[in-house]
Amino acid sequence: MVPKMARERSVFDSSDVAAEAEADARAGADLAGGRLIGHRAVRRWLASWGTGARLPRPPAGNCVA
Repeated sequence: MVPKMARERSVFDSSDVAAEAEADARAGADLAGGRLIGHRAVRRWLASWGTGARLPRPPAGNCVA
């Protein structure tokens, strides 16, 4: 019979409710302050790499929900 190995703890096994609430508050403040860049803008920017017509980095505030 093979003995069972103990399952290693993952970073997802424990949660720090206070730390998560603080991170959510910071994210909300960044969103409200226009300090985010939308996925579509980043995707266009990254797709331009290696094309010979690389786009400039998208500015913060270019966030499309």
